[in-house]
Amino acid sequence: MTKSFRTLDDVNVKGKRVLLRVDLNVPMEGGRVTDATRLERVAPTITEISDKGGKVILLAHFGRPKGRDPKESLKPVADALSKVIKRPVTFAEDCIGDAAAKAVAALKDGDILCLENTRFHKEEEKNDAGFVTELAKLGDIWVNDAFSAAHRAHASTEGLGHKLPAYAGRTMQAELDALGKALEAPTKPVIAIIGGAKVSTKIDLLENLVNKVDALVIGGGMANTFLHAQGVAVGKSLAEKDLAPTALRIMEKANAANCAIILPVDAVVANQFAANAPSHAYGLDAIPADGMILDVGPQSIARIHAAIDDAATLVWNGPLGAFELTPFDRGTVVSAKHAAERTKARKLISVAGGGDTVAALNQAGVGGDFSYVSTAGGAFLEWMEGKPLPGVEVLKNR
Repeated sequence: MTKSFRTLDDVNVKGKRVLLRVDLNVPMEGGRVTDATRLERVAPTITEISDKGGKVILLAHFGRPKGRDPKESLKPVADALSKVIKRPVTFAEDCIGDAAAKAVAALKDGDILCLENTRFHKEEEKNDAGFVTELAKLGDIWVNDAFSAAHRAHASTEGLGHKLPAYAGRTMQAELDALGKALEAPTKPVIAIIGGAKVSTKIDLLENLVNKVDALVIGGGMANTFLHAQGVAVGKSLAEKDLAPTALRIMEKANAANCAIILPVDAVVANQFAANAPSHAYGLDAIPADGMILDVGPQSIARIHAAIDDAATLVWNGPLGAFELTPFDRGTVVSAKHAAERTKARKLISVAGGGDTVAALNQAGVGGDFSYVSTAGGAFLEWMEGKPLPGVEVLKNR
């Protein structure tokens, strides 16, 4: 897929000022970074450009500030990044103007500079032409390594691609390669596992996937809406009953596209939404009127495993049950482990993404065993929905 994109293989960065858009929007507590995953992801691109003699100028946002806010400064993140890459990272108090220009002018080949939060300027999110011009003055080329922000047409994530020669960084390149293998040019058969609480947040996703995959496993609270639409009594389970016509429409589209929809055939039911609440597995014809479906049952797990065994490519987004509560994480955990085993045996290409999905795979201890796990939430979902991503489109060879 990245053959249609310009990457770092297509440019000599030596001596050039490289505006590198990265995702530094990491969790912080008491001024300290509590999860450095995103910093580790961008490290290879930063160090490669530095090693090749490029002047690395990092652009990033942090939080959702309304104007300049010291609590949302990137300074502590730059310090944490320096520890991750084991190199000095200097810091500029602004991303445009004199402070930024002086910091850039002082750079030697291979130096790394982090500019202050781009969102301190409201023009960033408006993709304001004047702001884009001010940013562009600081660089000779623009490299986008922030797939997680690629669904936003902001100044630093898209606008710069119209002003400067534009390239994909290594993290972006890996993401685009993985996603291409998953849905755009996949090894067939392809299965998608889609879970989560609500159908309403994933209608576009489901409607796109039924035309792309051979089988679609639906789990989580979403599955209850589909079961209700088919006349199954789901008791007090979470279900968007008003979306029954939507669920039936999606099933009709799947049938027309020759995509098998795999729904639960049994369920683990409890009387309350609480960890370790007394529970029991029931067939769908026997769900108690006062019960809540909180996980897929053992027969459903066996069907999901069989579907994974039949697949050459798996795309996963969303848990199969209330994975944040034991023991209702079991369906998600054992299915994730099964997919990981198939992947390790080189019988499956597995791509997963979305916040809850990443958390669930890590909980199962298999986050590192999938072919690719995307840390991009909104961008991953919009890509799965088949929507063009502005920060990716601008990188395409034309």
